[in-house]
Amino acid sequence: MTLLIRPLQENDLDDLYAMAQNAGKGLTTLPADRDLLQKKINHARDTFSQRCAPEAGLYLFALEDTERKKTVGISGIQARVGLEEVFYNYRLSVTVNASRELGVHVRTPTLHLSNDMTDNTEICSLLLSDGYKGGGSGLLLSRCRFMYLDEFRKHFSEKIFAEMRGVSDAGGRSPLWDALGSKFFDMEFTEADMLSGLGNKSFIAELMPKYPIYLPMLPESARAVIGRVHENTAPALKMLQAEGFNFNGMVDIFDGGPVVEAFIDNIRTVREAVNRHAMITRKPVNLDVPAGERAMVSNRSFRDFRVTTIPLECIGPDTVSLPPEVAEALQIESGDPVRLAPLKDSGPLPKHIHRGSFQGGGSKWQN
Repeated sequence: MTLLIRPLQENDLDDLYAMAQNAGKGLTTLPADRDLLQKKINHARDTFSQRCAPEAGLYLFALEDTERKKTVGISGIQARVGLEEVFYNYRLSVTVNASRELGVHVRTPTLHLSNDMTDNTEICSLLLSDGYKGGGSGLLLSRCRFMYLDEFRKHFSEKIFAEMRGVSDAGGRSPLWDALGSKFFDMEFTEADMLSGLGNKSFIAELMPKYPIYLPMLPESARAVIGRVHENTAPALKMLQAEGFNFNGMVDIFDGGPVVEAFIDNIRTVREAVNRHAMITRKPVNLDVPAGERAMVSNRSFRDFRVTTIPLECIGPDTVSLPPEVAEALQIESGDPVRLAPLKDSGPLPKHIHRGSFQGGGSKWQN
């Protein structure tokens, strides 16, 4: 057992800062700034300790290589957006102008400034070290959040969304920003995007045009990137689409990246999750199996949520057999409740695993 999901901790700052530095431009919610990253760690710590209002919660999860004792990934959930700082998107729609007398009927694609995502839950801050990409690490890092959302639904909205990174070049220049945003903001795209990602959005309300933007008035280079993702973000989008997320017609106001959304009950990980009781076994278990033959297993704790993966063969009709080292990593004992879900998009868990289980709804059990 090597990789473990757990809440972000104080001693993760150095590893988190190193990852943020290596990520370069574009990951605006995790800037390479030690003070700002420390504030996020403090916010997450207060969230898991329930020392802040539920709607203000920021749940940040670390992916730890337990053998190296190193944090190699991070993912997050923002409980609600738009409650303190206004949350903006563009809604892509169609404006119709017609004249029966002239026989003219024109449909014009249009961007409208919108706050429609206000009070919804956002999944965010997904970052994985290069050396750990592949082998199911990214799947675990992303999908652990859906297990948490399912368990503790009362803290989140029914609709979950994600803003995907839009198209920009190696220098961080965005075609949409160059054609639109730069005309109203006296700053570079990377600076504006960074300020927005850090929650400093008042300048948007003050400077952004409130009128519809007619796309034919923009150059082709800008129109072509609206609703498209950065090439580095394509795998993350594909992963979310496999979970049931779909484009909702909203795009980022700076780079035009798409917003995708799903209702909790429709998310694949939530639909296919099952409950079991842990049984610690001394029988040798080969944990090094392909991602398609593994399932995620969580300890179901609100305060110290932990997730790792185990072979599907460990799961029985009523119990799941866990080696001592896995049980210790999850901080559970024999008889404790656990929750399981498939790691990969290879279909539901085998039929025998569903016998005697109950699905959906989440558990109220907490540490």
